[in-house]
Amino acid sequence: MSTQQDVLDVAARAREASHGLALATRAQKDGALLAMVGALLDHQDAILAANAEDVARAEGSGTPANVVDRLRLTPERLEAMAQGLRDVAALPDPVGEVVRGSTLANGLELRQVRVPFGVVGMIYEARPNVTADAAGICLKSGNAVLLRGSSSARSSNAAIVEVLRDAAVRAGLDADVVQLVPGDTHESVKALMRARGLVDVLIPRGGAGLIRSVVEESTVPVIETGVGNCHVYVDRAADLDKALAIVVNAKTQRTSVCNAAESLLVHADVAGAFLPMVVPALVAEGVVIHGDEQFLAYDGVLPATEEDYAQEYLSLDISAAVVGSIDEAIRHIRRYSSQHSDAVVTEDQAAARLFTRSVDSAAVLVNASTRFTDGGEFGFGAEIGISTQKLHARGPMGLPEMTTTKYVVTGDGHVR
Repeated sequence: MSTQQDVLDVAARAREASHGLALATRAQKDGALLAMVGALLDHQDAILAANAEDVARAEGSGTPANVVDRLRLTPERLEAMAQGLRDVAALPDPVGEVVRGSTLANGLELRQVRVPFGVVGMIYEARPNVTADAAGICLKSGNAVLLRGSSSARSSNAAIVEVLRDAAVRAGLDADVVQLVPGDTHESVKALMRARGLVDVLIPRGGAGLIRSVVEESTVPVIETGVGNCHVYVDRAADLDKALAIVVNAKTQRTSVCNAAESLLVHADVAGAFLPMVVPALVAEGVVIHGDEQFLAYDGVLPATEEDYAQEYLSLDISAAVVGSIDEAIRHIRRYSSQHSDAVVTEDQAAARLFTRSVDSAAVLVNASTRFTDGGEFGFGAEIGISTQKLHARGPMGLPEMTTTKYVVTGDGHVR
């Protein structure tokens, strides 16, 4: 049997399973999620052993350290995956929510209600925690999910999906509400991208190359998640102690994620005071600064290139520049930002308003680290991704963003 037919077969099974899942009650879905929590923790040793195989294979092939970090599971990360499912179970069920409703002049009752997409395809790189997050959010929002992780995480993903499917069955749901897409080659990805009519929407999550490939090649509608060239701008009216804590946290708290800061901008009026604070603090954390002339006055700073300012490093690197005004900072961000998350540090409310109105990103933060752009931090439960597009969803995508709507029109023998 061909890879294409294998993929179409699992998509057809997902389509069939989605019909029953759309009718499941909140109690049934929450019961399944909590069963999945128990299954992940009960099978922790097997999952971590499978993950160790993936990590060893990645390290043996010379995979960059930041990618290995995304791939690696620990007991703490596994517990975080389980907590994400608990959090989703505790959230309201979006299915059936009335978005708006009215009685028309002719007496017809009109309601716009949330309904599942049906079948969601996930194409993602490395991070096996996405496997559980995507399964949980899709299940709670009434969607069957097809998971196509990278071959680098195939052992981890297979182990996780096996326990999630078993838990779904024990909770009375069809196992096929959660499936791995078969195949390790691009042919299986291509088949998923062309499964229009069986798959309702695709969500790519990974590097720029993966996302661009899915957007350009797919005939299935795509919700585009984006790379994160995230900026922190330290304004002339910034509290410099706050600014230091925010910059260090945004850059170093976890470097291999899309909401880590990759670019630092400092207003010229505070550069003389702030650079002697921030450069040693970043260097002490192992950060390599790629800076302009004013940053180059400090030991260990490398000269920044055009590519540096446009780069999503996902490592202990940051580009840095001094700007003459908030307007210059905004122009710099407009030129280089990936429109993911950009932050301003300032005590000037007028400057904060100008920044938030002028910077066109999915999340704009004031006096807070870019690391807060996250579904869990926003109270959405475990997010399925962070959308940087402007259609359907933007920013962290939680349960409501994994639904569409339909109109229910109720009459009493009405004819037009």
